[in-house]
Amino acid sequence: MYLSIFVGLFGLFQCASSAPTASQAPTATVEAGAVIGTAISTNGTSATVVNRYLGVPFAASPTRFAPPATPTPWSKPYDATNFSFTCPQQFNYPEAARNQSMEFYNLGLQADEGEDCLNLNIWTPATPGRNKTVMVWIYGGGLNFGSNSLTVYDGTSFAANQDVVVVSINYRTNLYGFPGAPQLPFDELNLGFLDQRFALAWIQRNIHAFGGDPAKVTIFGESAGGASVDLLVLTHPKRPPFRAAITESGTAVLYSGLQPKNNPQPWNAMVQAVNCSNASDILACVRAVPQPVLTSTIEHLANEFRPVIDNITVPAHPETLRRSGKIAHVPILTGSNANEGRIFNLPSVNATSAIPYITALFSISDQQAQALASLYPIPSEYISNAYEQISQIQTDFIFTCPAGLQFNGTHAAKIMSPWRYFYNASFANLNFGSVDLGVYHSSEIVSVFGTYPKVGTTRHQVRLSQYMQSAWATFAKNPAKGPGWKGWPNVEVLGSNATGQEAIGYSAPARRVDSKCFAYQPIYKAVGVF
Repeated sequence: MYLSIFVGLFGLFQCASSAPTASQAPTATVEAGAVIGTAISTNGTSATVVNRYLGVPFAASPTRFAPPATPTPWSKPYDATNFSFTCPQQFNYPEAARNQSMEFYNLGLQADEGEDCLNLNIWTPATPGRNKTVMVWIYGGGLNFGSNSLTVYDGTSFAANQDVVVVSINYRTNLYGFPGAPQLPFDELNLGFLDQRFALAWIQRNIHAFGGDPAKVTIFGESAGGASVDLLVLTHPKRPPFRAAITESGTAVLYSGLQPKNNPQPWNAMVQAVNCSNASDILACVRAVPQPVLTSTIEHLANEFRPVIDNITVPAHPETLRRSGKIAHVPILTGSNANEGRIFNLPSVNATSAIPYITALFSISDQQAQALASLYPIPSEYISNAYEQISQIQTDFIFTCPAGLQFNGTHAAKIMSPWRYFYNASFANLNFGSVDLGVYHSSEIVSVFGTYPKVGTTRHQVRLSQYMQSAWATFAKNPAKGPGWKGWPNVEVLGSNATGQEAIGYSAPARRVDSKCFAYQPIYKAVGVF
């Protein structure tokens, strides 16, 4: 029941390709060979130059449903001037919903789909230095889709303005990353998370070639990417391949609490649909199905492929584990947006009551649903429907309150003082469609990366982006000192002040943001968060 809210959410590749002819192209040497990138002059001058390397393989072309493996060395300089493949995406039918999701979440995709997709992009300042801070981005997409080639993840502004090395990684999602196949070893079912770990290990071994310091890595991500970051924190009690973590609108609760656990039914339905149920070797049969056919099959079935709780990459009872302190002892910056749920809830924009939704989501009685709904009075502009009410319940239950659990749990474990933000800024040039989405899920990303649309940009939007990008980089450069605002028990409200007027940020007690979270505590306990 929890899965449906995520559906609407986040020639062959040549290992030895020809080198660019430009004599001044930047070059780096990694363990597999030389890599040639592109020098980018920002602001139209040569004053700030960023060296960009795109589509660099951190693993070999993966065998379908197998863990990542080391790439084969290349004999010629590797051409890293263009994006490489995006991992196969899953946008579920019906067609109208599929098209809407693709329009929103594939906007700015710069690479074709293909299974040879385990690559990463690197933006590094051309300024001298071999020990720069490294920030590794893990994208969202509900573990259904996502790509490191989306334009909103461009690291040029970050690298140029903050003097950090930015890396964006690909990892497998949906069936290809989380197959749930009974025929596979249980510890090899969370392939997408194994991809992330493989990429971080590659960064540890190779980032020095791009001016980065492997001892100064901060991992950050949004939505499923934020949850991935948190899972990495929870499952690396010793020698983590990072020294700090930033989670945007996503914690481990998403995949270690609110999702069905260890469910083979999506896999079995897919096997039957591609006529492999009676095969003597089901894995071999499914591996032989062409990728476009396999992807189309799962999209028409609208299957949801989710991680298993293997206690390797995904732990049981994440908040109990967090409070035990047996996790990575690294500083954490976490946060969420004011109207996360609006983007997921567009089909109910004309709903007249939230009660049917609440009873279905939480499996509670109408009376209990009424009590929960009473915590969310419908504003006058929504007096004829419950769209806002439903959206805010989604916002709190899935994003705001889990961020609070992570925030408070990290503090309770006495690991390091955590920091938290609450993003509350909406801009007309970021709205989508005819419905006012407000501060919707993922809308903070362009402020962090500085990739907001140049058309319709306001002065407030520019200043807020500069502030947030600087705060993220400040935290990454000196995690123990934080992003420049007060830590626990305070939250930094970004984009507005206490009266809702435009502001860069102000500090407020976190209890104001979490005022309704008490209502969800029994549910979190019931589904295994604790």
